[in-house]
Amino acid sequence: MSNDKFAELLMSLGVEPPRKVSARTGKEAWAFAKTDEEFKKLTDHPDPRVQALVGARLGTKTTLEETRTQRFIDIAERGPLPVPIKYYAAHTGRWGGDDKINLQNLPSRGQNAGKLKRAIEAPDGYVIIDSDSSQIEARTVAWLAGQTDLVEAFDNGEDVYKIMAGAIYRKTVDEVTSNERFIGKTTILGAGYGMGAQKFQGQLKTFGTEITLEEAKRIIDTYRSTYSKIPALWTQGQNCIEAVITKSAATFGVVDAVRFDATRQGFQLPSGLWQRYEGLKKVIDAEGKAQYEYYTRKGMTKIYGGKLVENICQAVARCVIAEQMLLINKRYKVVLTVHDAVACIAPETEAKEAQEYVEQCMRWRPEWAKTLPLNCESGMGRSYGDC
Repeated sequence: MSNDKFAELLMSLGVEPPRKVSARTGKEAWAFAKTDEEFKKLTDHPDPRVQALVGARLGTKTTLEETRTQRFIDIAERGPLPVPIKYYAAHTGRWGGDDKINLQNLPSRGQNAGKLKRAIEAPDGYVIIDSDSSQIEARTVAWLAGQTDLVEAFDNGEDVYKIMAGAIYRKTVDEVTSNERFIGKTTILGAGYGMGAQKFQGQLKTFGTEITLEEAKRIIDTYRSTYSKIPALWTQGQNCIEAVITKSAATFGVVDAVRFDATRQGFQLPSGLWQRYEGLKKVIDAEGKAQYEYYTRKGMTKIYGGKLVENICQAVARCVIAEQMLLINKRYKVVLTVHDAVACIAPETEAKEAQEYVEQCMRWRPEWAKTLPLNCESGMGRSYGDC
C-alpha cells in the first residue's frame, strides 16, 4: 500500500522504480499505477520475485478501489458525505485524508478515472465550485527568494513560461513556439527546488520529449542564471540545515513571513506553527559525501537545501489556502480542500456570483503576504467531477 515502502522493496531486488511527472504541476512521483507503461512492464520482469511484488501491488490497489467504492455506496445510503481530514498530516503542514475514503487522492486517471469524483454531488438546488491556486509553489519560491522580476511577471499576468523559453532559446516572447513554451513550463514548474540535468531529462521523457543530457544541463543552467536568487535560496536552506546542528545563526529568504530559529530546530510559519527538523544529523555516504537526515513519523528522512525550500514553499501555500478557506466560508460552505484547491457549495440561483466571489477570495493576499502574486482557476458543476 505504501508507495515509498514498495519502491524500497523494488530497489532491494535491483529494480529502479519507475517515476512520472505531472504535466500540470511538474511534480515527480512514483509511477505505480496500473496504467503506467513502465510499471506494467515489470509484470514481465525476468525475476519472479519482482513479478510477484507487482502482482500483489496491483491486487492490493484494486482491492482499495473496490473498498473505497463500497464505502461511498454505504455512505450514500445513510446521508451526506463526511470529509475526514487530518489537520497536520504532512511535514509541510498540509491536510491529509482519513477514514478509508481519503478524498485527498481520488483517482483522476485510469479505467475508473473520475467516477468517484462524479459520484460526489451537490445537494439539490446547489452547485459545487472548485478553485485551484495557480502555480502557487513557483510563485512562492520566487517571492521568498526575492526574485522580483519573476514575481512581477506573475503579478502582471505575463506568460512566464514563454519568458523562460525565450531565455532558453534566445528568442523574443513572440517568437516562442508551443513546443518551446512547453519546455519553459516544465522548467518553471520543475526546476525551482534544485532539480539536476539528468532528472530534468527524464522528466521531459515522461512527457514524450527527448533531449540530450547536454541540452538538459544547458536548460537547467539557463534557469539558474536567469533567476539566480532562487539557487541562492537553496544555499540559504542548506546553511539553515547546518545551523540547526551547530546551533548558529542563519537567514532564510527576504520576507518576514517565515522565521528561522536554530534553537527551535526549524522555521516558524505565518500561521504561528513550526516546521521543525528534529533529530537532524549529518551522515557520510559510501562516496564520502555529507548528507543530512531528520526524524519524522515515518523514520529518518533525507534533507538538503532545495528540498527544505520545497517544504517551506508548500507550508506557506498551506497557510495561504487556510486563510482563503475562512474567507470563502463567510459566504459559502467550504466542503473540501485538496492541497492547493478549495471546494465549496453555493445555491444554483447565485452560481455565477458565487464563482466570482470564490475566485476573488483565492486571489486575496493575507496581511503577511501582500506582495505574493496569487492567482487561480476554477470550475463549477453539479458534481465534483464536473468541476
